[in-house]
This record gives sequence, structure tokens and C-alpha cells, in this order.
Amino acid sequence: MKRAIAVLLLSGVLFNVCIAIGETSSRKQSTPAKASISSETPVIAAAGDIACDLNSDKSDAESVSRETCHMQATADLLKSRKLTAVLPLGDNQYEDGTLEKFQKSYAPTWGQFLSITHPVAGNHEYETPGAAGYYKYFGATAGDPTKGYYSYNIGQWHLIALNANCSSVGGCQADSPQEKWLKADLLAHPERCTLAYWHQPRFSSALHGNNKDTDAFWQDLYQAGADIVLNGHDHDYERFAPQTPNAKADVKRGIREFVVGTGGRSLYPFISEQPNSEVRNDDTYGVLELKLYPKNYDWKFIPEQGKTFSDAGRGICHLVKAPPP
Repeated sequence: MKRAIAVLLLSGVLFNVCIAIGETSSRKQSTPAKASISSETPVIAAAGDIACDLNSDKSDAESVSRETCHMQATADLLKSRKLTAVLPLGDNQYEDGTLEKFQKSYAPTWGQFLSITHPVAGNHEYETPGAAGYYKYFGATAGDPTKGYYSYNIGQWHLIALNANCSSVGGCQADSPQEKWLKADLLAHPERCTLAYWHQPRFSSALHGNNKDTDAFWQDLYQAGADIVLNGHDHDYERFAPQTPNAKADVKRGIREFVVGTGGRSLYPFISEQPNSEVRNDDTYGVLELKLYPKNYDWKFIPEQGKTFSDAGRGICHLVKAPPP
């Protein structure tokens, strides 16, 4: 009798083990080995120089928007994508960024994504004293109105929004309040991948050209092993190869800069090609999409409907965060 009971118990155990093995095997077969992009992979979109200053007359404003302004077309690109965050790169509302103009032009277009927006201010926002309209419209998400710089994390990435309107925030040079904050922020956030963005680019081949005012930003970011810088200001798209703050190619530690001033206001021609400039386009509005993986990133320029220009690739985050030799 005892032997029969033992046999029955043993059979039950084996049966349960077989069921468990079968369930595990079934799960493995139903799960892809590696998805190209998981539901947890952050996807962000960025562009600057966005919303036109529409005339107060409604019919005329609609005509201007339809014929010469493309902020609705670029907003439609955002609407068609599943985004974690939207990064307006400055000069988000022309010509002077008053609250009324933000509400009339930016709000119906890019303002649809306000809940996931992390903006920086451009020089046109500061045409209104203290960029009051900008800070009123975006609220706390734009940071302290006396500073306009802040940082946050998305996934495994650390993102830093800086204010290159230097005279309005106590300077951008070494030992300025903002530069000291940036250096401390980089030390406090040793995440593997780092992206910084502001309006006026350090390097540009277009109308405004290089801007040395933000050299200290680049010095600090390079020392800390940052990976990407995003800018607007010049109304075009330009991608640079990874480079040092002195514009020397540096595949191992260099920062890759994207100028994306293609949000909708207008487009500028290129004037003088800068070192390490890899891709340039001055006839297409659109947004830059970035997929932020834990150790690398994909980029893709998405053109407005009807245009064919695009640019895509993959970058690897720096493996070393220690200062360069």
C-alpha cells in the first residue's frame, strides 16, 4: 500500500515538472529573441525655429500659415509617432515670443504635445523682456525663469537643457553660474549616455556660423564624456561627426552635434562648410527622431510630407566617463 502511494506521488511530481517545462518552453518560443525597439525604449523628437508670428487678421493668418509656415506640417510628424518627449530647440515662437503669440501659433500645432515637452529658449523669446511669454506658456517645465537651464532623466539617458542666451542668465563662460551648475550636474549624474541641447550652436556651416559663447559648455560636456548635442538657430539640418571642443575629429570620445532648425519658420542657406560636417540640407522642414537605448542611439531625420530628404544612423555611447588624457 505504501509503495503504491509513493508511486502515485512520484507520478504527480513528474507530471507537474513536465507541465512547468512545457510552459517555460512555450514562453520562450512566443517571445522574440530581440525586439528592434521595445515598449520601454524612449523615443524623442527635436527641432527648433518653429512657429510663425501670425497676423492678427484670421484669414490673412491662415494664408500666411498655409503658404510660408510649416509648423503644422512638422507638428503632424510628431502626431504620427509614439514619442516619450518633444524637445523644442529655441525660437519656438516668432518674432518675440509673447504669450499671446504662443497661444495663437505654437499652441495649436506643437502645443498639442505640451505634456511631454522639455523646451529651451532662443534669442527670439528674449525679444520680450525676460522671455516672459515663453516662461508663462511652458510654466515649470521650462525651469527657473531667471535661469532657463535644467536637467532630467529619460530611460538610461541624462538630458541637459541649457540656456545660450548668455547675457540674460549671467553668462555662459567658465565660472559663470550656469557653467558651474553644468559641471556639478554632470558630476552628479554619471549615467552612461548624456544628451545636451540649447539654441545657438557651437558649430554651424550656415548663416549664423560658429558661436564661441558656448565653448565652455562643450569643454565640460567633452570632459564628462557626453554623447550628443542638439541645437537650432540656423534654419537647416546639419550633422557633424564626433569631435572635440576644438573641432578635431574624435571617434572615441567626440560629441556628435546636430543642428535642427527645421521646425517650420523658414530655411537658411549654407555659407561656409565647417570641419567634420557630414550631412547638410537647407530645403526641407522636419524633425530629428532619436531612439535612446541604454548603450547606443539611433537617429533619423523625418521630413515633412512630400519631401524625400532624410538622414539616419546609429551611434554608440562613450564607454569611458573619465577625463581624457
